[in-house]
Amino acid sequence: MGKIKLSAISTSAPKKLEKETIKAVTRELLEELDELQNLLYAQHKYSVLLVVQGMDASGKDGVIKNVTGTLNPQGCVVHSFKAPSAEESEHDFLWRVHQHAPGKGMIQVFNRSHYEDILIQRVHKWIDDKMAFKRMEAINDFEKLLTVHNNTHIIKCYLHVSREAQQQRLVERTEDPRKMWKYNENDLTEAKLWDKYMDAYEDAINRCNYVPWLIVPADQNWYKEYLIALTLRDTLKSLKMKYPRLKK
Repeated sequence: MGKIKLSAISTSAPKKLEKETIKAVTRELLEELDELQNLLYAQHKYSVLLVVQGMDASGKDGVIKNVTGTLNPQGCVVHSFKAPSAEESEHDFLWRVHQHAPGKGMIQVFNRSHYEDILIQRVHKWIDDKMAFKRMEAINDFEKLLTVHNNTHIIKCYLHVSREAQQQRLVERTEDPRKMWKYNENDLTEAKLWDKYMDAYEDAINRCNYVPWLIVPADQNWYKEYLIALTLRDTLKSLKMKYPRLKK
């Protein structure tokens, strides 16, 4: 597989697709996911980790809500990774992450993730490149550990939003009363570091590839929801799960 160059990948849905058609397909996918989640939980053999990464205003919260919001909360858990606590900072950077890895039968969603420790920390030079590369090796080993030793299927999604769409959404947070609660002055500061973040993301995507990434065009919400729902559905369907039967 060749090196991924984000600037060469569109942030928009293919023009041939019709919004209402795709939204209807997404509703069908969500109905399928309901049954597939039941199978996953009942069989108790596999687990799924859905990692959702992206720039501020790329739509992480919305896609998690709209794709996994109808699933049974007994079998689907969402965890958001923010700045580490004092206790978390006393341990290695993966310590707080491993505690939230999914148990068998579970779908675990990460809103941001262990990748923050090679993204924001690298952009702000809180760690140097040498340490960042060591962390990338550790991330590959961590994801291999989950995959090989716990039957965890990892879906890593990078929400590929354009700079223009991000700016529009950040402005909306200052004007739309329903979105003002999302406003964070620091988001505007981070947005100015766009080029540095793109370099950091590109490096993370290309170096942390034991589990390949799904690059999700994120300028249109309806398309990114469809693509992630489709990938989750296909992943679960590929497991060919069956309900456990009573022993006779």
